[in-house]
Amino acid sequence: MKFGIDLPPQIKVFGAFFIYSFCMGSLYPRLPAIQQAMGVGEGALGLALVGAALGTLISLTFAGPIIERVGYRRTLLTAIPLLSVFYAIAAWAQGPLAFFLLLVPVGITIGCIEIIINLEADRVEHAIGRRIMNRAHAFWSFGFFTAGLVGSFVAQTGLSPQAHLALMVPVVFVISLTLLGRFEPAEHRSGGSTETATRFARPTGAILVLVGVCLSAMILEGAGIDWSAIYMRNEFSAAPFWAGFAVALGAGTQAITRFFADSFVERWSPVVVARGLLTISGLGALLVFFTPFWWLAYVGFAMIGVGTSALFPLAMSAAAQRTDRSAAVNVAALAQISFVSFLLGPPLLGYIAEHFGIRWAFGVGIPLVVLGLLMADALGTRRQNKPAAAE
Repeated sequence: MKFGIDLPPQIKVFGAFFIYSFCMGSLYPRLPAIQQAMGVGEGALGLALVGAALGTLISLTFAGPIIERVGYRRTLLTAIPLLSVFYAIAAWAQGPLAFFLLLVPVGITIGCIEIIINLEADRVEHAIGRRIMNRAHAFWSFGFFTAGLVGSFVAQTGLSPQAHLALMVPVVFVISLTLLGRFEPAEHRSGGSTETATRFARPTGAILVLVGVCLSAMILEGAGIDWSAIYMRNEFSAAPFWAGFAVALGAGTQAITRFFADSFVERWSPVVVARGLLTISGLGALLVFFTPFWWLAYVGFAMIGVGTSALFPLAMSAAAQRTDRSAAVNVAALAQISFVSFLLGPPLLGYIAEHFGIRWAFGVGIPLVVLGLLMADALGTRRQNKPAAAE
């Protein structure tokens, strides 16, 4: 028996991205309270957050064949509600080591969801004959924005993170059943390359250049997710709602930009779009780093959201279009080497924040923006073509 609303395939994809990020984003507005309850500094908190990144890396590396055996529908409908359960359990951690260990299954579940929804977006994009990938990721940001607002309101009421995340479990279950209850995976692409990526794909020099293009986006996006609420609390003594609102604001501007990113890339070249985004994110990081005014900090977070919106998808497209190796191998190499930033980012930024000040968690992104601007030509000058319509 199937439940839920019968929706077009692309709407189901958008719904999956939204509810997954809505579940995932509920934790981050509550990090200031969780940090305070554990009584640890930013360095220890940053190390604890590596648990989720480590679990995701394990899952992205090994979960593919398991998902194939279990089935995409069954895995997705189980994994999203299960993710909310794991977050609710992790909120009870009494110290950074326990938090780290409890976030590992969170990351494993995230990796499974990421594999399914991104593959489904690609297949649906091919089937309907129009580009939806950036729009799908826009719904991810919309979900994170919504979770940030809800989490900020709940934090302001004084409800504990444990109670808040426990209440999220039935909410996520009901929304998942409503939007995804009739989900069926789209058919495999026809005519694609039969070469599969190796489990660990060696990055070439060209792939490392693409990493340089999008590295600032990954670091600054991670800084916004993990540290913006703590930044507002530490620097401006923001109330719980206004601290969490910083998380929501960055996700909101990122969502809006992603929603229109495909049209930007089709109108101008990937290089022009990338340089514009890098410039905006760099100016935003400068504002957050230097400003003595709380309202300018919010402007900076909004600009970082815009600037980090589409750089990684542009780099992934450039990797897939290279002819030195198969698209599968190049995309896997970029994804794997880029994930190092997710592993090293939280502890590195946490160490920097604790020893040099929370502003430096954003200041380190400024030279990386310059690096991206210098390497942006690697994205190519031609406009991206729309996918061919399915025959």
